[in-house]
Amino acid sequence: MALDKRQIVTEALALLDADGLDGVTLRKLAARLGVQQPTLYWHLPNKAALITAIADAILEHEFPEMTPPKPEERWEHWLTGLAERLRRALLAHPDGARIISTSQASLRMAAISELAISTLVARDVPLRQARLIVLTVEHFTVGHVLEEQSGPATAGSTQDFDLEAFANAYPTVIAGIAEYFQDDRTPDDLFRDCLGVIIRGAAVTAGLTS
Repeated sequence: MALDKRQIVTEALALLDADGLDGVTLRKLAARLGVQQPTLYWHLPNKAALITAIADAILEHEFPEMTPPKPEERWEHWLTGLAERLRRALLAHPDGARIISTSQASLRMAAISELAISTLVARDVPLRQARLIVLTVEHFTVGHVLEEQSGPATAGSTQDFDLEAFANAYPTVIAGIAEYFQDDRTPDDLFRDCLGVIIRGAAVTAGLTS
C-alpha cells in the first residue's frame, strides 16, 4: 500500500504519545513506517509541516465539525465550552499544548478562531473586541495546559526547596490554594473558574452583559 499523509500523521501521533514532542523526529518516524527519510518529504517537506499536521490531527478529534451555538445559547457559555474542548484536545496527547503553540499554520486552529470570532460578532460583539476575547481565551487555554503538561517537579529540582519557609514567606498564596481545594475542587474546576473570570470580565468591560 502506498504511503499517504494520513498514515504518516497517525504514526507521528503514536510516536508523540510514546516519546513526547522531543522524540518526534523524521528519522524515528521513517523507521516506524519502514521507509527511508527522504520518502516523507513527498508528503511533508520539513518538521514544521509535520508539527502542523500533528496539530491539526489533535484538534480534529475534538473539533471534527465547526458548530455555532444554538440561538438560545449565550455566547459566554458557548465560548467556555469551546475552550474546554480545546483543553481536552491538548491534554489527550503528551506535549499537546507545545504542539499547538509551536505550529505556525494550523488550519484547524484557524477554523476554531474563525468560528469563535464570527460567533461573537453575530451576537453584536464588535469585531476588535471579539478578536481580543477569543485570542485571550485561546492563549489562556494553551498556557494553562502547558503548565499542566510540564509534569511534576523532579526530586533533583526540589531537594533544596524549603516548603515551610515558602509557606511562612507567602502565607496568602498557600491559604488561597488550601481554601480553593478544600471543597474537593479539581484542576478542571480551576480551569473553568479562571476561564469564567476572563470571559465575564471581558463581557462586563465591553458592556455586553444582559
